[in-house]
Amino acid sequence: MANLKDIQRQIKSVSNTQKTTRAMKLVSTAKLRRAEELAKRSRLFADKTNQVIQGIASQIECYKTGGIENRCFEQIEKPKMIDIIFVTADKGLCGGFNLQTIKAIKKLMAEFKEDKVKIRLRGIGKKGVEFFKYNETELLDEVIGLSSAPDMERSSAFIETSINDFKDGKIDGVYVVYNGYKNIITQELHINRVLPVDIEDYECEDTQKSMLEIEAEDQEKMLDSLLTKYVEYNMYYALIDSVAAEHSARMQAMDAATSNAKEMVKTLNVKFNKARQEAITTELIEIISGVESMK
Repeated sequence: MANLKDIQRQIKSVSNTQKTTRAMKLVSTAKLRRAEELAKRSRLFADKTNQVIQGIASQIECYKTGGIENRCFEQIEKPKMIDIIFVTADKGLCGGFNLQTIKAIKKLMAEFKEDKVKIRLRGIGKKGVEFFKYNETELLDEVIGLSSAPDMERSSAFIETSINDFKDGKIDGVYVVYNGYKNIITQELHINRVLPVDIEDYECEDTQKSMLEIEAEDQEKMLDSLLTKYVEYNMYYALIDSVAAEHSARMQAMDAATSNAKEMVKTLNVKFNKARQEAITTELIEIISGVESMK
């Protein structure tokens, strides 16, 4: 027969867990509302910036405007070394949110290694950093605390090394991998090549030549500054999008945990009632047996 006190302790423990997961769900829901709004506003700016940069890249590629030669626009067919920058959460309890990103990174690394491309791995977020360190994968550099609190200045400083190394020819590509926010119940994995600028979706016959005339030297300075801001903002937006997705994933995970705890409490209550009924029945049988034996 099950011990009634043990079952009561289990019920109390699961009930306390249920209260905790419900509270965490409410916190994540509140944080999600703020992060979702920021992500939506930032997405508009990020998309427009990307369109402008890709349009410029397309014009340079199609019309060789002003004789500008910028490495950020070169389509490097056989890269020798690339940077992969990943974004994961600093905390867990968010379902498979971090695992999806880690799997995508490992797959991408395997593909590049198969093509004999050297990889410099750079990490943002405690969960991803800890995973790769545990698996003895070398990280060029890492930062913790940035994915949970996105900051433009810190994210720009982090990606600055990759930007400068690409411009100097030390690396041939920069990829940003993260799990982004699609809607309140869905996250979307992103593998974005931020350098060199991707112009595969553009066709020369569909691109209108710009009539703007600027001195080549001024164009190069302007483009260099614009490209830097473009990459920096892509990094910052990845952090914003990721934190919104993280809160969404955690909200779902805590909702599922709360529901499971509720079901477990119901099951334990049934078990407790059965055990108590068995105990009462046993006591009655003992009393009746005692009375019968005295006759």
